[in-house]
Amino acid sequence: MLSSVTELFEEACLLGEGDRAALAGLLLESLDQPPSPGVEAAWIKEIERRIHELDSGEIEAVPWEEVEKRLLAQEQHWHQS
Repeated sequence: MLSSVTELFEEACLLGEGDRAALAGLLLESLDQPPSPGVEAAWIKEIERRIHELDSGEIEAVPWEEVEKRLLAQEQHWHQS
């Protein structure tokens, strides 16, 4: 068994990218607390609201490429400031 966090980290770094991502996800999940009562119901209500807005045409989805372009432009602006 590994004796320190540093050794564990070094061992994990030898894993492939997918395995490291899976390990990171599992570690993060292990820190999650159980959701407060009503949280799942609130998320379902929010998801239904957003679907309705999309279906009714109230809002329009933005393609990922456009979002990425905007984010990169903002990042460049921040670095120039």
